[in-house]
Amino acid sequence: MPFDEVLSVTRLIRLLKDLVEDNFIKVTVTGEIGQFSAPASGHYYFSLKDDSHQLRAVMFRMHNRALDFTPQQGMDVLARGHMSLYAQRGELQLVVESLMPCGLGSQQLALEQLRERLRQEGLFEAGRKRPLPAFPATIGVVTSATGAAVQDILNVLKRRAGGLRVVLRSVPVQGEGAALRIAEAVADLNRHGRADVLIVGRGGGSREDLEAFNDEAVARAIFASAIPVISAVGHETDVTIADEVADLRAPTPSAAAELVVKEQRELEAHVDQLLQRLNRQMGGRLELLKERVAGLKRRLPGGFPSVTARQKLVRELLERARRALLTRIREASARLKASCGRLDTLSPLATLSRGYAIVTEADSGQTVRDGDRLRPGSFLRLQFYRGAARAMVTEKEPPPDK
Repeated sequence: MPFDEVLSVTRLIRLLKDLVEDNFIKVTVTGEIGQFSAPASGHYYFSLKDDSHQLRAVMFRMHNRALDFTPQQGMDVLARGHMSLYAQRGELQLVVESLMPCGLGSQQLALEQLRERLRQEGLFEAGRKRPLPAFPATIGVVTSATGAAVQDILNVLKRRAGGLRVVLRSVPVQGEGAALRIAEAVADLNRHGRADVLIVGRGGGSREDLEAFNDEAVARAIFASAIPVISAVGHETDVTIADEVADLRAPTPSAAAELVVKEQRELEAHVDQLLQRLNRQMGGRLELLKERVAGLKRRLPGGFPSVTARQKLVRELLERARRALLTRIREASARLKASCGRLDTLSPLATLSRGYAIVTEADSGQTVRDGDRLRPGSFLRLQFYRGAARAMVTEKEPPPDK
């Protein structure tokens, strides 16, 4: 360009804008946030500075709404984006597309901000946590197929409750992209629909290794799961966000497997106790009958032939007693089965399994028995045989003629 060519301000700005934006398409900058502001528009405006210089930066709403933390003044961050020239004021600025906290202090602050935001949304509420199924048939496991965690889970289930079906969804449990893969796996097992309970976790590791289980995507996937979830991250000192959202936290994957089959093992132990009591009672009755036979032998007059006849009679009486006792046991067993059948028939779960649902008001939790109480716009909670859903009343129909 000739030195004596006269440029208008607009022309010069446009030339500079093309030069900057064509040559700095992708840049990564680290620095300290300064002059941070978040106006009603939803955009973030701030500066990035070091000991000597500073650079103006903007992060538009379409990008900052994906952040799991709120930037603050003085926070060290890593910003990725492209350079631009704001033509109206002739100012150079960095258009930030992604932002990450740097340093342990900034990362911990971001984690606490995320935890508080999820707490305010109700993801940690104890009232929404569901009990584990008493006798699960299928266990869904979300972890790495090559890690020790899955082997620990399988060993416990095989030892404690053989015959259970295990559906493994193998995912990376640390590193870039791990959180998204874990969240997708939880959603996939819900769509699969055959698991009765999910175990989501990994073995122990450093705080950095556990970052995937402090991710918002994983927390929301667990919260949205219609299947009860056990968080089984192998650590004792730090509680992850996944632990707080899950229906139950286990300190290790092995402990999670123990919890899954706890009810079944307790029932088996109770049945063993009943069998032992029955054996003791039958043994006591037989001993008593033997003593009575011995007493009769001692009191019998006459010789050996008379004793032999009485022995035959005693054997017959013993056989009759044994048959009578077995008959009483079979009758008691039949009554027990009949009672169990009646309980199962009266169970709300049996009704739900036939396609019915329990409708309650979402706010008050009261069961809806009369449609006249509802108004368009009312929110309802529908409890099905497996899982639940929320719905909104859009219109009402008059009751049918009686």
